[in-house]
Amino acid sequence: MEYLFTLKYRLRAQDTDGEALIDRLFEAGCDDALLGIGQSGRLVLEFTREANSATDALESAIADVRKAVDNAELVEVLPDYAGLTDIGEHVGMSRQNLRKITTENGSTFPPSVHEGRPSLWHLSDALSWLAEHGYAVDAATLETSVAARELNIAIQARRLSAERSRELEALMA
Repeated sequence: MEYLFTLKYRLRAQDTDGEALIDRLFEAGCDDALLGIGQSGRLVLEFTREANSATDALESAIADVRKAVDNAELVEVLPDYAGLTDIGEHVGMSRQNLRKITTENGSTFPPSVHEGRPSLWHLSDALSWLAEHGYAVDAATLETSVAARELNIAIQARRLSAERSRELEALMA
């Protein structure tokens, strides 16, 4: 199956030579990605990768990037966080229609990760709910958004000390 996803990295100062970086990434197996290196110290790769699962696709891409740029810091995996417009695009409906659905189903529609302007959801939560309620959802996109969410949670969890992680786990148990 083919999976579409984006990896965003922070680069170290020694990895700012764009041409050399592109060559190393291509040689490491990232020939199925579009590279964005326009912002200093950042690298964005938009992959279209064939694999047996979204997890396999994401993990193999991350391993390939690490082979080319071993000290790059993975900061975000997409698709994950999404507003109503983004979610609507994945299921072929307008933001207004999706807003109506979320309002009418407030007790069962997944809670947003951030309430505000705009509110944000984990795409996987919203797509899962929509699929369960009969809306057409692309299976590969749903699978990829689940894997992306897991990786983003792991990225955020690494920022906590082990002690603080245990404290918070006890608080929420």
